[in-house]
Amino acid sequence: MDADVIVVGAGPAGLMLAGELRLGGARVIVLERLPEATGQSRGLGFNARAMEVFDQRGLLPLFGSPETSSLGHFGGMQFDYSVLPDAHFGARGIPQFRTEAALQAWAAGLGADIRRGWECTGLADDGERVEVTARTGTDVRRLRARYLVGCDGGHSTVRRLAGFAFPGTAPTREMFLADVAGCHIRPRFLGERVPGGMVMAAPLGGDVDRIIVVEDGVPAPDRTESPRFADVADAWQRLTGTDIHGARAEWVGSFTDATRQVTEYRRGRVLLAGDAAHVHLPAGGQGLSTGVQDAANVGWKLAAEVQGWAPAGLLDSYHAERHPVGARLLMNTRAQGLLFVGPPELDPLRELFAELMGYEAVRRHLAGIVSGLDVCYEDPAAGHALLGRRLPRRELRTASGRTSTMDLLHSAQGVLLDLAGDAPTLQAAASWKDRVLTVTAEPVPVPPNDPLAATEALLIRPDGYVAWSRPGDGELPDALHRWFGAPAADAG
Repeated sequence: MDADVIVVGAGPAGLMLAGELRLGGARVIVLERLPEATGQSRGLGFNARAMEVFDQRGLLPLFGSPETSSLGHFGGMQFDYSVLPDAHFGARGIPQFRTEAALQAWAAGLGADIRRGWECTGLADDGERVEVTARTGTDVRRLRARYLVGCDGGHSTVRRLAGFAFPGTAPTREMFLADVAGCHIRPRFLGERVPGGMVMAAPLGGDVDRIIVVEDGVPAPDRTESPRFADVADAWQRLTGTDIHGARAEWVGSFTDATRQVTEYRRGRVLLAGDAAHVHLPAGGQGLSTGVQDAANVGWKLAAEVQGWAPAGLLDSYHAERHPVGARLLMNTRAQGLLFVGPPELDPLRELFAELMGYEAVRRHLAGIVSGLDVCYEDPAAGHALLGRRLPRRELRTASGRTSTMDLLHSAQGVLLDLAGDAPTLQAAASWKDRVLTVTAEPVPVPPNDPLAATEALLIRPDGYVAWSRPGDGELPDALHRWFGAPAADAG
């Protein structure tokens, strides 16, 4: 075998997955068609949950001091995301090329073999391994691995070659976006509906502005290349009356409102993550963020599979957990698209929606959706308030000093967090010590209504989601078997 896992695509999802796999001990090759990074801004940040995922691995310092704001929107309707504890609208002002550079440095530093300029042109899954045909120039090679993961974007070659079904709705309109310099553009942070469409503008720093232009009644062409800046400037002038043709375009792109999701995230030894599994209208930085979370979910499970300790069904839980999240992503971005760029006939719906947002429960619900903080992998009524949910950042005291719930996850191991000084609880996990870190700590004082206030112990998965707690969720050995396989003495 050339590797345990081959990842196709060196975008945020592929690079995050490569790092996760290396932390789990898997040998990884990443194949990227482009010979070098594009340097394009594209996504300009990530949501609150993706920020937590980076924090879990100690990656936030790679982004400097990310700017966050509690103020965000849903479909262009502004509200304060802090209505939900720990929520905000995510990190802002971080161009996608910076995110990719940070993740590439991290994954490569962990030993991932990242090969740029190599295009996947064929694959075969014989049930025991996957053989990938890769080409760079006239050089064609065949690589073999136990698994292949397609993280190669909305036009995924892996998805097509492996025969994944990709149902959904075809694009009905095209939307231009560009980063322009050298002209003054009035900010329209949340987008502004104008006769004939919608425009958005926001300063990126220096004299550069990000603009988005959407014209009503303009069908989406079948593009193979990016639009010209002249096309963007023409549309901007038609909708706003302002001439920006003399500006300098640093980057020009387009997207559509196509909405599709694969019916399965795994077919045999081939899996998909990120835009390869789901495409949608960009709204709230959710695309990049969801891809990063896909990678965090499947990475430790796939590493466990190749290391030989994964319990039955663990890898299949990737589809079971993330497909509903993807479907919910498509639902909320379609709804936002209607509010953002739907025709004037939808104005009564916009008015009703604005009225509903006057209710705190509605704002909490929407903040949970867009921030990614509402994801729950278990029945919410099944046990402890945190069961199946992500463990938020909380400061802790241990015998050796201060730490945090995020610091405990840096190594991508499971964590048994004993908050009551209960030695038998720690002893119960001793046979899983190669996969589960045991920590005795007490939370820095938290409010009485905080989920940790009355919690004695938690079992936390490597992706930061709670798998068991005391009180409330049955016997600890059962949860350890379910998520971390047989004890070390029996693993052979």
